[in-house]
Amino acid sequence: MRSPRTTHPLPPRRRRGQVLAIAAVLLAATACTSGQEAKDSRQGQTGFVSGTGRVSSFAPADRVKAPDFKGTTLDGKQWNFSDQAGKVVVLNVWGSWCPPCRKEAPDFAAAAKELGPNVQFIGLNTRDLDPAPAKKFVEAFEIPYPSIYDPAGKQLLLFRGQKISAVSIPATLVIDKQGKVASRVIGEVTKQTLLGMVNDAAAG
Repeated sequence: MRSPRTTHPLPPRRRRGQVLAIAAVLLAATACTSGQEAKDSRQGQTGFVSGTGRVSSFAPADRVKAPDFKGTTLDGKQWNFSDQAGKVVVLNVWGSWCPPCRKEAPDFAAAAKELGPNVQFIGLNTRDLDPAPAKKFVEAFEIPYPSIYDPAGKQLLLFRGQKISAVSIPATLVIDKQGKVASRVIGEVTKQTLLGMVNDAAAG
């Protein structure tokens, strides 16, 4: 008569290794699913997908009036927000010293060219104590729209109610045709995000 077969349990170290490997696979699968679900959710809510920045969009009833900012541009001209009535305005706060600003600059230039004159892009250059680096930035990235030169951040202070400050650069606001803030990005933004934000503002 053959003796019953004996099963030997795995050594504790090998058992722990297998458990950890299975847990890692399950965790990775859950993370991928959650990430895709979050992305799909953002697309459904806002109509655009954010880049690396944090995007906030506001329903028409919840929008707050943008401050009446103004100033002298890098090319020496006067620019006033009050003169832009009836237009969607895209405001980008930037500095030539800011690496994410350099990274997003080509997207801003491309979006401004694609959207054309019906959408007013305006930069707000801050903390560049010498305008020369800022001018070189505009030239290097072929930025087609003006930028207000605001080295001391006086105009930037007007946006404290929009949670934009000297430490939240780059930052972007899209302002609807009624002069109210339709969406905000704190951080770097992509061309696709900009186009979606403008379309949302125009539709509202």
